[in-house]
Parts: sequence; structure tokens; C-alpha cells
Amino acid sequence: MQSYQTEQDKRGDWKPKRKRKKFNMQKYNRRSFIDFLGKGFIAVGMSPVLLESCSPAVRKKLASFKLPFSKIAPTSTDNVELAEGFNYKVLVSWDDPISDNDRFGFNNDYTAFLPFDPANPDDGILWVNHEYLDPMFVSKHKKGEPKTKEQVDMERYSVGGSLVRIKKEGDAWKVVHNDKYNRRLNGHTAIPINWKGGLKNKSEAIGTFANCSGGVTPWGNILTCEENYQGYYGETVYDEKGNPSRSPGWYEWEKVYDDCPPEHYGWVVEVNPKTGEAKKQVGLGRCCHECATVHELPDGRVVVYTGDDSNDECLYKFISTSKGSLDEGMLYVAQIETGKWLAVDFDSQPILQENFRDQTEVLIQLRKAAVLLGGTPLDRPEDIDVDPITGHVLVSLSNNKPKGNYHGSIMKVMEADDKHDSLTFVAETYLAGGEDSGFSCPDNMAFDPAGNLWITSDISGSAIGKEPYEAFKNNGLFLVPRFGEQAGQVIQVASAPFDAEFTGPYFSPDGKTLFLSVQHPGESSESIDELSSHWPNGGSSMPRSSVITIQGPSLEAVTNI
Repeated sequence: MQSYQTEQDKRGDWKPKRKRKKFNMQKYNRRSFIDFLGKGFIAVGMSPVLLESCSPAVRKKLASFKLPFSKIAPTSTDNVELAEGFNYKVLVSWDDPISDNDRFGFNNDYTAFLPFDPANPDDGILWVNHEYLDPMFVSKHKKGEPKTKEQVDMERYSVGGSLVRIKKEGDAWKVVHNDKYNRRLNGHTAIPINWKGGLKNKSEAIGTFANCSGGVTPWGNILTCEENYQGYYGETVYDEKGNPSRSPGWYEWEKVYDDCPPEHYGWVVEVNPKTGEAKKQVGLGRCCHECATVHELPDGRVVVYTGDDSNDECLYKFISTSKGSLDEGMLYVAQIETGKWLAVDFDSQPILQENFRDQTEVLIQLRKAAVLLGGTPLDRPEDIDVDPITGHVLVSLSNNKPKGNYHGSIMKVMEADDKHDSLTFVAETYLAGGEDSGFSCPDNMAFDPAGNLWITSDISGSAIGKEPYEAFKNNGLFLVPRFGEQAGQVIQVASAPFDAEFTGPYFSPDGKTLFLSVQHPGESSESIDELSSHWPNGGSSMPRSSVITIQGPSLEAVTNI
């Protein structure tokens, strides 16, 4: 998710070297895509059995449905621009007080709303990730100067996640200030390591950060993913003989806190939103996790899909051993060419036994293990979502600029026999980015209650408005309708403020509200005195990443068809 190119460049010295296998996804074609979707009331891959169960009146309604608004043109304004019939309000912004002791974090990303009562969708807990920080804003650090402990402590506090109780009053959502559920997890929080023997001789890690996307378990816990962890305390790198050394983090926290080993970060963290209790789920492996999308199996066990968001990295899934828990299970890496899920398991894989001492080392060095097993390198696998109607798994592949893929695509994974714990699958392109399709660099995705697909884009701040992205202007929010005359078309619904991207789309259960993060407005600012954005307050104010709520008659018409 972190989009500025300089940080992507810094990742190059610590990634394992690998040869890219030839893997060409099916070329996108508008006509063939519409044919794939079906015509009239036949929805996007909708099961004929489900269609047959619909009454003639419902079929007619689906066939004739037409969006009550027109798509907007890309914009370069410093505002959230919306299509007709949509409106937005700022719910909470960076540095807003959420209690007498805590303030909302920086650069909000993934959101998840959990109502207390399923029958009342207007009162519940909102979880928000805080992915990364900008020292210029957070700690007032000046480049080239050493950081003080006070500055590092300010930076450690700004990341992690926020839990806030929110209630709907009339048409507006409000944060309930100082509610007992309001709390922060951040770079100072002690978090248990859920692994026998712990990691690096410790049973808990200090802090969570680089929190990108995530997921929600059937038992109501949040999964928050530590993505570009290597930028904070550095990373352990190995030479050809396997000798370790430590590369520095670009935030250089290790110069102040030298007791935080890199191996404590890069995990999926499970959080109880009502208590704030958390644990690092080592069994899901260590990499630049973008998301952790959970699908419940008929027997109560769960499958967690996760992508490693860097060029030429892999897609993974974890299958739990028992229901209601991620504490035990098996991790797999996808080999797209053969359609196989390969077990990342020391005990059953001789090649892993030749290169590692035990499963702990395998999981810590997951990228190396994936290479050895033959996992397929992909074009920055980011967010993942499971189609609620077809069960197909959609994976956003944002781009791979070194390989000449500037616009990315969305891949569709169809598990064998429609079973998500199957170890075989078929994959193909679902949508490809580019000027013809109207979007570029797909990132987060969400399905609304009616089964329509929503997509956000992540054109890096250094590339916005420049070739080959000039036509797209600012980042946007897009809708792919499932039903009616416009089924399968990519419709731009919103445009983000300057420098910003939309992240973390999440719908309220009734579909009347879309929670959406506006991340890093003004990230290209030269200084506090030379700001590139003043969103959301305008004038000469400081840019502030925020969570917004999108509502309106057009949204309700789409989500409640």
C-alpha cells in the first residue's frame, strides 16, 4: 500500500534473488469480459442455480437495473470528488483525540466496522490501521539530523491501529469520545508472539507497525497485517554462506531501540476489538503482508488468503486445523502455472530441510522458502477478496514497473470443486488495468451487500499526473456493477485529494455507509511551509489523513438492489 517510489526502491537490497518464471495472464478484452459476465440479468459469474431460485419479477429487476448516476471524469482537485447522489463526511482524522489518553494515528489504511448487535447496524467498533508515518509531519524531524528518543517515540506512537466506538446520529456517524472501547495499539504496545518458544528468545514483541490491510475472523477478531516492516528496525539479511547481518531501516529506529529484532515484525496480528488483546500469528508466515482475507469452511475451520506486496512475490493461504482459531494450521504458497498450493512445511518438504533448521526458520524466511518450493512470483499481490456469490478469489496485482507492467490487473482464482481448502485451482485474469478499462494500479477491493465489486487505485505519489498515468489524474474509487445494463463496466465513483489514495473500503451491514480511508494527502510536500495539499480543512491548514463516510441515495440504490 505504501506507494511512494523511493521506499519501493529501498526494498531492493534485502529481497531474495529469484528468476521470474514466464506467466502471461489472459489479455484483457472488453467484449470477451462482458461475454464472461453474461448478458442481461445473468450476473458476474452468478450461479444458474441461484438465478433459477429467483422469481420472474426479481429476474426482470436485475436485468433492467441501471445505475442512477454517471461515472465521473478523473480529476486533479485537492478534494474528494463524488458522482451524483453520493456525499461524504469526515469521521476522524490524524491526531484527533479519541479518549483522554489517546489520539488517532497517522496514515490510516484498512478499516473494519463491527456492530455490537447485528440487528442494529448503527452502533459498533471501528478498527483502523495506521500504515506508516512521515517524519516531517509526525516528529518534525529534519532530514540529515540524528533523531532523538523523543522523536522516535512520537513516530512509534503514530503507527499501529486505532479502535473507536462510533454511532450513527441521524445521517451522520460520530466517534463516541472516551468510550471504554477506544484505545490504540502502536509501536510501544507489548504483543505476545503466538509460537512455541517465541522468537529470538522472547515471548513478546514490542509494537506493531506498517499495518496495511487486514481481515475479520468469524469469531469477531481483527487481523491486521504488518507490511513494510523492514523500514523501521531494518532487516536481517544473509550472504551466500547464510551468515546474517542487519540492514538499516529508513526510519532508523534501531539506533534508539537496539533490543527490537527485525524478526519480531512482518506478521499477521490478531486483535480482540473489545479488549485490545493481541497476538502475532507466526503460523501465517513472515513477509510484506498486504491483507489477511478470511473465508469460513463448512466445518467451521477457516482459510486465510494473504499476498506479499512487493514485485515478484507470492500468494499464500493458511488453512486452520480447528474451528474458531488460527493457532494451528498449514501454510501454502501458490504455484500458478500448475494450479497447485504447495505446503510451506519443514517436515514434509525435503528441500526446506536442506536449507533450514526447523519450521521457525522457514516461517521467518518465508520468501526464501517460497522460492525454493517453486511459488510463482507475481506483480505485487495486494488485496484479496472472496466473491460472496461465486466463491471465486480475486487478487489485485497492482503493477510491476521493472517488468514493464505499469497498470496491473485483478486475478481470479477458482478453487477446485469450489472448495477453499482444496489444494488445486485455476487462475485467469478477471480485469486488467489501463486506459481502455479506465483504472490503473488496483489495490483494495470490497464487495457490497448486493455483490457489486468496489476497487481503489494506488498510483504512487511520485507518478500521479505523469506518463503513463497522466490520463488517470488523482487516485480513485471504482465500481464494477454485477447486474443490469452496465454489468462488468468499470465506473469511477470518486476521486481522491491531491497526493492521496483511497484505502480500506468497508461497508456497514445495511449497505447505507461506505467507510473509506483517505491516506497520505500532501505526501509530496517539500516542507511544512510548502504543502501540496490542505485536505480536509482547506485554506492553509495541514493535510490530515482521515476516515470518511460515504452515503447517499446513489449508494443505497446500488447496494440494496
